[in-house]
Amino acid sequence: MIPQSGRALIGISGWRYAPWRQVFYPKGLAQHRELHYASREFRSIELNGSFYSLQRPENYARWYADTPDGFVFALKGSRYITHMLKLNHCETPLANFFASGIFNLRDKIGPFLWQLPPMLKYDRDRIARFLDLLPRTSEQAMRVARRRDRRLSGRARLTIDVDLPLRHAMEVRHPSFVTPSFVDLLREQRVALVVADTAGKWPFMEDVTADFMYLRLHGDKELYASGYTAAALERWAERIRRWQRNGDVYCYFDNDRKVHAPFDAHALEARLAGTPIVRVRGRARSRASDLAADLRNFSRRALRIARNAAR
Repeated sequence: MIPQSGRALIGISGWRYAPWRQVFYPKGLAQHRELHYASREFRSIELNGSFYSLQRPENYARWYADTPDGFVFALKGSRYITHMLKLNHCETPLANFFASGIFNLRDKIGPFLWQLPPMLKYDRDRIARFLDLLPRTSEQAMRVARRRDRRLSGRARLTIDVDLPLRHAMEVRHPSFVTPSFVDLLREQRVALVVADTAGKWPFMEDVTADFMYLRLHGDKELYASGYTAAALERWAERIRRWQRNGDVYCYFDNDRKVHAPFDAHALEARLAGTPIVRVRGRARSRASDLAADLRNFSRRALRIARNAAR
């Protein structure tokens, strides 16, 4: 086996999906307990709410309290910055983003994901200006946050517990980004290029540009919908083992429409632990809840055995 130096954190993109209830989530689980449940199934989850709107400090504090020690959130950057402003004139919106309460996540802050819209073409100067604005430590982020505007009056957190390094990753969706110029720019800035599996819809790039890797698996056959076969998961496991030699690997499944994401994440984590599981999805829909429970229990037992053996 290839020697490993970094962590492999396998998780899901978001956690609040109605079709997951009574399939991944147990019957009767209250919606406000879903993060509590999911964060004990996975060591890391992408936080999507920060993409759609500015959250409040109390939301981040609640998410921190709902998750166990050692858990890691990946935080999705504001779509107001990426999709509406298209990275232009975003100094104040960036300040608002970092002032909105993010640092109530404290030691559970993981990488920040900046997902660019499909229509945005590569412009080196534009991307470079934006990357120069990104804080690389929590202390720098606090200095950025203090430039917030009045909209955040009374609903900002402007203190930190400890100065921690911050990581950033960028996901691109226009083919013009497939150029050495962009890869070199990310390397200069130590920003990770997101390896995005999008069923061929958007660019697929695997360049290593930082001391960590960030993967988003949206579905390899049908975007957001298709599940991954055992062979496909093994190929991803092989890639992740190689990338771990460079550092941490964050991998999130976003094929959520047909409830594949949590089960594919379990299966990939089990493969990385050396205990591949038997896939049971695809049987009668009426038995979905029972099958999901069986798979969760099997995954937990297998991973527990593998982790104990590795100690």
